[in-house]
Amino acid sequence: MKKKKAVCIMSGGMDSTLSAYMMRNLGYEIIAVHFNYDQRTQKKELECFESIAEALYPKGTAHEIKKYSLDIGFFKELGASALTDTSIDVPTTGIEEGVPITYVPFRNGIFLSMAAAIAEKEGAEVIAIGVVEEDSSGYPDCRESYIKSMQQSINLGTKDETNIEIFMPLVHLKKSQIVQEAQKLHIPLELTWSCYKNEEKACGVCDSCRLRLKGFEQAGIKDPIEYE
Repeated sequence: MKKKKAVCIMSGGMDSTLSAYMMRNLGYEIIAVHFNYDQRTQKKELECFESIAEALYPKGTAHEIKKYSLDIGFFKELGASALTDTSIDVPTTGIEEGVPITYVPFRNGIFLSMAAAIAEKEGAEVIAIGVVEEDSSGYPDCRESYIKSMQQSINLGTKDETNIEIFMPLVHLKKSQIVQEAQKLHIPLELTWSCYKNEEKACGVCDSCRLRLKGFEQAGIKDPIEYE
């Protein structure tokens, strides 16, 4: 019997890691996709991605994970985000109201488009993305309605026999629930990275670190990564 396949967009962060593990546990063969877009913590995120992909299918298991690590120079040239433009400081004073300066214009749309091309080529039925709507940093491309519209557009723009569903299993979860679910599934959270600023020890004060730390605190679980 042909094994069903899922293209999992994996940043090296906690949300996308949980999403990939959930897809694996549902019986999908994982095709791991990571994007290097000259983000501040690109080296660390890539390192985490490689470690997580290896942990998903440890050596000795029947399946060897297929991985794509794709370079996108466009976002650095575009600028407009503190994640890709080093002349813009990453905010450290608390969660911003509205769309924050760390938003990378249409990033998830571009990621999903590239993942769709891979899914069509690989014969995958599903693209999984770890977007979180309710407890996110206010990014418009994390909204459920937007992701659903991308699914429709992807299926309109691919071969008639291609039918891709975008799974977003975390979209309505709080960060504390994500931590609890990851703990339940024995996911190696020590391999994940969330910090927007640093690659050695997490800063603990950027939006992403604050959300992560708050999630662990509310879940009553100690975060296994090191902070400054």
